[in-house]
Amino acid sequence: MKQKIDSLRGRMIYSRRLDTVEPPFGVLRYHKDLERFTLRSRKKANGQWKLYALAHNIEKLAHDRARG
Repeated sequence: MKQKIDSLRGRMIYSRRLDTVEPPFGVLRYHKDLERFTLRSRKKANGQWKLYALAHNIEKLAHDRARG
């Protein structure tokens, strides 16, 4: 895995991850204080995750509309 990531192609692919996958998790963890789920059972935790994701996406839309 280290060889794959250290290759030129691997670095290009991995660098795209920072643009697509990591930021929403960081925002939800640090700015929304989602360190762990407060509800029990997979169904409830899934619902809680969707609620946080929905709030994150609505905020992104609101900020985009405010800018332009």
